[in-house]
Amino acid sequence: MHLEEFALGDSIVHKLDPRVKIIVAALFSVIVALSSSLHGTLLSICFPFALILLARLDMKKVLTRLVVVNTFVGFLWLFLPFTEHGEVIYTLGPLEVYREGVLHALLITIKSNSIVLVVIALLGTSSVHDLVHGLHELGAPNKLVHLFFFCFRYIHVVHEEYHRLVNAMKMRGFKPRTNMHTYRTYSYLVGMLLVKSFDRSARILSAMECRGFKGTFYVLEHREIGRRDYVVCASSILISLMIVTLR
Repeated sequence: MHLEEFALGDSIVHKLDPRVKIIVAALFSVIVALSSSLHGTLLSICFPFALILLARLDMKKVLTRLVVVNTFVGFLWLFLPFTEHGEVIYTLGPLEVYREGVLHALLITIKSNSIVLVVIALLGTSSVHDLVHGLHELGAPNKLVHLFFFCFRYIHVVHEEYHRLVNAMKMRGFKPRTNMHTYRTYSYLVGMLLVKSFDRSARILSAMECRGFKGTFYVLEHREIGRRDYVVCASSILISLMIVTLR
């Protein structure tokens, strides 16, 4: 289970300061999410696409992640064009397709893809270790930073534990079907994951306290914001202002 495959690179985007990446991604995502203009939203997708090209990311992997996002967005296309009343543009049997519904679904689709692309281009090109340092230096609450770090650190452990339990079930002849036995077995699987995770967290806490952990991670290396960081930050602010103006 590899969650940092985009962080391996040596491009301009990879070398940006993580603090700048976090600020730009957060600002851009909020502006795009609040935008109600189709023209402004179309403009917004150009910025993350340019960053992805500069980062030289594998487009096949990027598109794979967009497919996952658009699978959920696709459900909106099954309902919004037929339920948001307005100007009728097409009649499909007993159903009427409304112009407002189509525009609303299109707006949500572009917003979702734009936000996901900027997260991949900026946050995805930094290691979680760098992002945690960035959050810490931006003054984020220590508990939030620790929670984020430990969730990433031990999601691999939970994933491995899940596969061990599934393999044990298969070795005992379990075959999933649509019956109560299957539902009961999966509920036991989830319960065992929770129990094992709780037990492991207690052991980890004890091990950290034995090593003198007092609730604080000390940052030994401090980055300096460079010229390219200011350029990217200024570009994002300019595009955000253009999106706001087009509203």
